[in-house]
Amino acid sequence: MTRGHRFKPFVATSAALGWMALALQFYLSLQLSIAHGKGVFGGLVIYFSFFTILTNFLVALALTASLLRIRSRGIEFLTRPGVNTGIAASIALVGIAYALLLQQLWHPEGLQLVADMLLHYVMPSLFLVYWWVAVPRAEARWTSIFAWMLYPVLYFVYAMTRGALFGVYPYPFINAAELGYGQALANALEVLMGFVALALILLAVERFKGCATSSFAVRKHLPSLPQERRSRNEGGDDVQ
Repeated sequence: MTRGHRFKPFVATSAALGWMALALQFYLSLQLSIAHGKGVFGGLVIYFSFFTILTNFLVALALTASLLRIRSRGIEFLTRPGVNTGIAASIALVGIAYALLLQQLWHPEGLQLVADMLLHYVMPSLFLVYWWVAVPRAEARWTSIFAWMLYPVLYFVYAMTRGALFGVYPYPFINAAELGYGQALANALEVLMGFVALALILLAVERFKGCATSSFAVRKHLPSLPQERRSRNEGGDDVQ
């Protein structure tokens, strides 16, 4: 059995755990929304308004895509090493920001505590392990950070716009209604700088991922769809 095959159970278990955590939080969010008279639709809007949820979806999708042998542009994108490094920086931000800014603000119990631990600590840890042992070394440049920044920047724009329109902010440190726009934007900028710092650290660490790390890859690199078409037109063998 190859090293790559030995890591498939770990990746499959991590993916399953990620989907389970998202499903559990979805159930709890809908239950709370209905109890407060906001209904199912209100619960859906609230659920998908959190950076934690969106990023954990990216993690679950990336882990699942790494196990598939299906060729598609979406799977090809999610299995790119550079994309996985950007996701790793985002999910690391989820865990660190929660520990530093949010954990002390409330004390969940029961199933909510389980969901919080999975989404904020377990999945970030598992994905960083996956990124290290199973994702081939990327030839990412420092400028890649600008592309990765689009995700948190667009999220902050959405969160602030929704807050301005409806008076509801997903996180207290960007609550402009209470803090004022100056302080809220300053806090958002600090979090964004934290993301940049994490991305820089991951890029630096990636330099130590030797060629041997690539042999751990769970999903063998497949040619892109255009490359495969060119290969067939030129009489090349089909990729098995």
